[in-house]
Amino acid sequence: MLSTAHHADVVIVGAGLAGLSAAHRLTSAGVTVTVLEAAPEPGGRMSTTSADGFRLDRIGQILCTSYPELRHTPGLGEVELRPFSPGVLVHSEGRQFRTGEPGSARGALTAARALASAPRAPINNTLDRARLGTALTRLAATPLSRLLARPEQPALAALRERGLPPRTIDGFLRPLLSALLCDPALTTSSRCADLALRGYAQGRLAIPAGGAAVLPERLAATLPAGTVRTGVRVKSVAINSVVTEEHGELACRALLLATGARAAAELMPGLRVPAFHPVTVLHHAAPEPPPTGPALLLDADRTSPVSHTAVVSAVDPSRAPGDRALISTTVLGTPPDDLDRTVRARLATLYGTPTDTWELLAVHHDPEAVPAMNPPHDLRRPVRVLAGLYVCGDHRDTSTVQGALFSGRRAALEILQDFGIKPGYGALPVPAAA
Repeated sequence: MLSTAHHADVVIVGAGLAGLSAAHRLTSAGVTVTVLEAAPEPGGRMSTTSADGFRLDRIGQILCTSYPELRHTPGLGEVELRPFSPGVLVHSEGRQFRTGEPGSARGALTAARALASAPRAPINNTLDRARLGTALTRLAATPLSRLLARPEQPALAALRERGLPPRTIDGFLRPLLSALLCDPALTTSSRCADLALRGYAQGRLAIPAGGAAVLPERLAATLPAGTVRTGVRVKSVAINSVVTEEHGELACRALLLATGARAAAELMPGLRVPAFHPVTVLHHAAPEPPPTGPALLLDADRTSPVSHTAVVSAVDPSRAPGDRALISTTVLGTPPDDLDRTVRARLATLYGTPTDTWELLAVHHDPEAVPAMNPPHDLRRPVRVLAGLYVCGDHRDTSTVQGALFSGRRAALEILQDFGIKPGYGALPVPAAA
């Protein structure tokens, strides 16, 4: 039990990925840390529920194996990432086609040729195929400093100025970026979109084995015993203390807010609250898996609210019992009133199989799932408010798992510098993917 006499060097409010990442950096430098989380479990939006033997993610964010922080954050090195099939499946104008494996010139050109095989192909000649292959290959090899120096504008406008045919953009790049950024209109900063495409070209799309909650669970479990305190609601914060509903005032030398953007602004008035992209995830159980295998299937037609879908149990068998398949589908924007009927009808078209026998296991809707990154977007918003008071989260960086982890690392570095402690993990480089 905590008490008013409890003292830690740093109190972190919020046990999501950003707060837990910061806690690891601080404890590894010898700083005592207490992480307070209002929910019963750590994780924030990276949560996973269980139902009838299924593991169901709340948001279902897509990871990329090229995210540097997944490799560099203490405690995450042993997390197993289950990759989707190389490239993606795209449904366009009544037909599915598969891209090639990203990450090389050969893979990019294979992707372009696959697109050209679709009816009224988005890429309709050798020159167009070469343009897309060259663009992806160059992006994978572009130094980060040069990419971030590009003029910033909305992502869709930037794509249309880069010499690629409109059907190539609408038939491949737009649905891919919509899925990666949870932004169907692609109003996101072109720099953030370039980071997402660069990560795609350099790695593989993946999900954590066992569910999204495995990431925060692993981080929390490898912290010193007693560091994370769940079920503790914070009422107010100051530089050297926090006031909780359950335990009164707790003293500290510094305080780090690691909550979502709105909750952070409620505790620290004056912080900007961004716009958000709403996300709805539907989980269906089927007696037999659709014939797509472990592929991410993008809907390029934009005739329904479905953005992307996958037979998740084919990617990660631990998420479903052996006798049934798990299909997870993401809807972007405001969901329709007849959500399940609309989505089920579209999935029948996308997968080419009847869906009336599928069982709806759960629907998770979050109106503030992903902070918007409209231009101009500061990729490295300050995490130090003043000495002793700090804030981190995906709303201070890029709205991705990579961004949340990296903002926690930046906050920990600022705290250690203000404490006069030299961090043991070296300088803070700009990560190669966001």
